[in-house]
Amino acid sequence: MGTVTLGVSIAVPEPYGSQLQELRAGFGDAAAHGIPTHVTLVPPTEVEADRLPEIRAHLAAVAAAFHGFPMRLAGTGTFRPLSPVVFVQVVEGAAGCTRLQGEVRDPDGPLSRELAFPYHPHVTVAHGISEEAMDLAFTALSEYAAEWVCEGFALYEQGSDGVWRKLREYPFGTGPTTGVPAQLGSPTDETVRRRS
Repeated sequence: MGTVTLGVSIAVPEPYGSQLQELRAGFGDAAAHGIPTHVTLVPPTEVEADRLPEIRAHLAAVAAAFHGFPMRLAGTGTFRPLSPVVFVQVVEGAAGCTRLQGEVRDPDGPLSRELAFPYHPHVTVAHGISEEAMDLAFTALSEYAAEWVCEGFALYEQGSDGVWRKLREYPFGTGPTTGVPAQLGSPTDETVRRRS
């Protein structure tokens, strides 16, 4: 059957998703329109196509046991010089994202993989463009803000044209939307705030 390239992410809802995608394109990022605005849980990962049913079942189980949590974006950050990326910061919800991606990438599950860098939830708004354009993105979105309640995530496949397409959404199970317990959420979120 061959292989497919998959990714798992939290979609940034409308109107924020389209706004940030258009801004990303405006900064000169040619890939902008092929990448829905998101917070990554599993980066691009090549898997055998016949493992899709197992992966879908795993994602459904993770989602069913998870509960919604507040997400808030504010200001910009960058991974330069290690990686040519400018992003909008996740200042609330980072602990929820971190716990969720850990469960999706469970070492005993079908999406287990090592990451090139420690996990840091963010929304990319410029990648691999000129330094001047990345500086512009960093400054232009320095006061950007958005908030919503994260109520699920989605599985995406990258086509041969480089465009990412949603295969399926995975809504969280029913339960209180209190998110991650305070003892888990506060340190991570506060750490992110200090970086802003």
